[in-house]
Amino acid sequence: MRLDRATGAKCFLISARALHISRGETPASWQWIHLRSDEMQGNERFSEAVRLRKVSWLEICAKMQCRMLSQNSAYATYMVFKLADSGFNKLDYPFQVASVGIGWYRSTRKVCLQGYMEVGDDGVTRKHIWRSSWEENWRPCKRSRVTGAIHLKDKIVLPWRRADCWMEVELGEFYNEEGGDGEVSVGLMQTTGGYKSGLVVLGVEIRSKQ
Repeated sequence: MRLDRATGAKCFLISARALHISRGETPASWQWIHLRSDEMQGNERFSEAVRLRKVSWLEICAKMQCRMLSQNSAYATYMVFKLADSGFNKLDYPFQVASVGIGWYRSTRKVCLQGYMEVGDDGVTRKHIWRSSWEENWRPCKRSRVTGAIHLKDKIVLPWRRADCWMEVELGEFYNEEGGDGEVSVGLMQTTGGYKSGLVVLGVEIRSKQ
């Protein structure tokens, strides 16, 4: 837990050990790994992460009691992760579905863990994904000038690099009113598209939305 300097709100990074991961205790599906010292920058209390070896059903969920968060505060949720160096982990398509729920409120959005942003020659930032399992004639995309990548036209949320060498992707937002006995639930799913691999999860962060 830490306090946001601008808002004073409580912010949390939930470790991978505290997440609900489908088949997370199955060695053939997920592997617990020890982090190097450079991977623990700003997260000294977390010495391990979990690496996806091979699953067809990807489902990760984090839950937190609302009373642990600051009341009357806006929050955003993020998955903190890395991908294997090859970049071809079949996490490009179908897109992952992220969700946030608190009380009666629930939101969903599409995200792509295997994506990146690139500034074009005209100065305009464009979205791309590394191709590993796309069909050649998939209509909403077209080839980019980057070898092995596809220019993404859809409004899909893509990750960005953090200062601590990890990546993060925003899963959704919510507003915590009076706290109480309720809980907020944050999830990421990809249940179609064959086997996925190479995802390394540090945890889920819930931090103040400014």
